[in-house]
Amino acid sequence: MKLVTGGARSGKSRHAEQLAANFERVLYIATSKIFDSEMAARIQHHRDSRPAHWRTVEQYRDLNTVINQHNSAQEAVLLECITTLITNVMYDAAGDRPEDDWDFESMEQVVNQQVDILLAAIAATPAEVILVTNEVGMGIVPENRLARHFRDIAGRVNQRLAQRADEVWLVVSGIGVKIK
Repeated sequence: MKLVTGGARSGKSRHAEQLAANFERVLYIATSKIFDSEMAARIQHHRDSRPAHWRTVEQYRDLNTVINQHNSAQEAVLLECITTLITNVMYDAAGDRPEDDWDFESMEQVVNQQVDILLAAIAATPAEVILVTNEVGMGIVPENRLARHFRDIAGRVNQRLAQRADEVWLVVSGIGVKIK
């Protein structure tokens, strides 16, 4: 497994796509949800930038259903992106409760369950798996409660993934630096 991290607009997606381009077959797992016109445009931009022969699945939960033993060692699985997956799972776990009533500890447990499912699927597949995530811990402490908890949860998930990864890439200004 390879983990590609970096800040917003750092070039991490392009770097991950270059790593995947070495494979004849690529399964692209998109974790974003369309919730407004801006997000729809972002998703369309990503769709248009990928090679047409790459298979795409849009899903952020229970990823074992798409990362499975039917993949081969000649295939890459590129998951874009972990922090969007975390966001979607957190909002699912929050349900309709107002933000003041959110139980971030239980939300993190749900996120970790999905990460456990992902890691088990990665361990079971012979395919090369490339994960993209945002580095969210290099800025100032966020001023609002949700952002602080998100940063903490995403940071802990990124640490787990980096520990399990064979390679970790940090992308800054479009330049990938292998840090593990």
